Parts: sequence; C-alpha cells; structure tokens
Amino acid sequence: MEQPLAPFSVCNLAAVNLAEMADKVNKTVNFEKLMKTVAVGVRMQDNVINATPYFLDENKKQALGERRVGLGVMGLADLLIYCEKEYGSEEGNQLVDKVMETIATTAYRTSIELAKEKGSFPFLQGETDEETIRLREAFIQTGFMKKMPEDIRQAILEQGIRNSHLLTVAPTGSTGTMIGCSTGLEPYFSFTYYRSGRLGKFIEVKAEIVEEYLKTNPDVNADQLPNWFVTAMELRPEAHADVQCIIQRWIDSSISKTVNAPRGYAVEQVQKVYERLYKGGAKGGTVYVDGSRDSQVLTLKAEENKVENRVEQIKEKQTVVIVDTIQDLRSTSVTIGSEIGNTCPVCRKGKVKEIGGCNTCENCNAQLKCGL
Repeated sequence: MEQPLAPFSVCNLAAVNLAEMADKVNKTVNFEKLMKTVAVGVRMQDNVINATPYFLDENKKQALGERRVGLGVMGLADLLIYCEKEYGSEEGNQLVDKVMETIATTAYRTSIELAKEKGSFPFLQGETDEETIRLREAFIQTGFMKKMPEDIRQAILEQGIRNSHLLTVAPTGSTGTMIGCSTGLEPYFSFTYYRSGRLGKFIEVKAEIVEEYLKTNPDVNADQLPNWFVTAMELRPEAHADVQCIIQRWIDSSISKTVNAPRGYAVEQVQKVYERLYKGGAKGGTVYVDGSRDSQVLTLKAEENKVENRVEQIKEKQTVVIVDTIQDLRSTSVTIGSEIGNTCPVCRKGKVKEIGGCNTCENCNAQLKCGL
C-alpha cells in the first residue's frame, strides 16, 4: 500500500471487520453496531499515538503534532455476500457507498468529540485565536472536507478536531486471513487458495463463508453458488475501478485496491482503466494483468505458477488457487493444508493437530490456523 506521509510522519492502522456488521437474518447492515465500532476504533487509535514508544524525536514530534490515524476495513466482500449483493453491481455499490459514508462521518464526529475532551491536534492550533480560526478554515476547505456533511465542517470550525487524518484502507492480508474474512476492500480472489509467507512457505486458506452458506442452504450446489459469490477475476476491470472510486470518496488518505484484468489485456485498455480511476476521484491505482509476470502471488492452478505453463482462459467459478512455487501437488495423494490430519504445508513432514486451540504442526510447531 502506498500511504502518503509527511517527513517523519507515522500512521497507526486498524480495520473494522465488516463481516461482523452484517444482520444475517435480515440480510442487511447493522449500522448502529457499525457506528459504535468505528467510534471505539477511533478512540483506541488516538490512545495508541500516546502509548507508542518513538525511537526518533522527529517521529514523536510529527506523530503527536498531527495525530494521524488510519481506520480501515476488512471483510467488505463478506458483508456484501451476507446482504446478498453482488460486488461491483449497482445495488452492491449503493450499499458500499452507504457503509463507507457511515464509517467516515462517524470517525470524524468521534474525532470532534475527542477534540472537545482533549484538544485538537497541535498543528491545527495557532498561537492566537485568530490564527487558530484561519487554520481551521483552511482545514475544512480541503478537497476531502468539502465533500463532508456541513454539520461536520462547522463543528470543526467551532471545536477543532483531534486527528488530522482518520481513514485508510490497508490490505489487511495477514489479519484478514487470520480471522477468516476477505481482506481489505477486495473481493475474494477465489474461495479456496494457498497464500505465500515471507519465508517462501505456503499456507492453505479456505473461505469459511462458503461452507457457512452451504450449511444453511443444503439444497444449493457447491459448484453453482449464487451470483453474489463473485471473485476478483470474474469482475470486469471497470467494476473494480468503480468500487475503488466510490470508497475513495469517503477515505481522507489512501486505499489499497487492485484492479484485476484478464490475460491479454492491451496497453490501451489498461490506460482507459487508469483514466477511469482518475476521473472517478481515485488518488492512485494498481492494474494487474493476469500472467504479466513470470511468477505471481496468486494463480488459479498449481501448474500455472509459470507464465508459459498457465492456461489461456480462467475457468468460470474456479475454486482452487495456488501461490508462487508449490510444485506437483497433483502428483501426490497427500493432503497438504491447515486442517486437522493434513500434512503441514510448511515442513511437509508433520501432521496437523489441535494444540492449544490452534491447528499446529506436530513436527515444526507452525501454527497454521487460529481457533479465534
């Protein structure tokens, strides 16, 4: 993720798990719970600023001066599935817009309340009252603040605000995977895949939301899931871009989002996607054309981890994905994965057992799946 920061600036990040904000019975969003969660998250992150040990005086000065935080999301794709809305559709985008607006306005109102209790961030405080008013007026005239509700802008003018920035959507790859939800604001790349670690090892990841849906809907064919179970490669690049632009409207800093494009996507087509992002108000963007690198983090089959070996077309509703360099999984009957009884994907020797509430390899003690 590219996060624009001032020199020596720091930003502590957190994410609301939107999967937990779903009213699964009524297939809608529990907005009251969402607002309470966001308010707690902002207060928590503001406290982290003071609790952090800063190793450089310049970092401490900047962090305490701007009090920047970055509250984001994970589990957006899960929320849409629970609400039976297709990611990238008109209905889905309307819901995403309302959810992100709720997060943004709640975060800003909470920061204003914090300013009443503890004071504004120091860089918004002038040496005189007149200077402070000028700083606040300049703050609410920024491009992002002009889009915010008028009551928030006026409250900042009158009361100030505790944090210079409040919102960032980070990738949340590790944390989202750990708790079993979709990562960041991305749709699922697939509903069963392997994920690479920093040491070049591989951990099997399964989307629990599919199993949950099949348990509550036993008549549904696992190979013919409803249309709201959409994956990244099934979406048109334009749909990816539009979701990013909708979310960017309510994010005062940066967001992490990949526009996935199919193999063979031309340079001119990529250019049009970037133009679409620019016109839609995105601060930046990433377009990844499938197969454009010799190896890539996520591919659809084990034999596809080299460009020359990948198939030319993505199979519809493909459910198994592999990362990087695992070889010849098809040639063995051994089940390599993170479930109890599987062979450990890290050392390839030990069996996975439940130890201390976690699925753990009896040989190398790798903790493969947390029982949270």
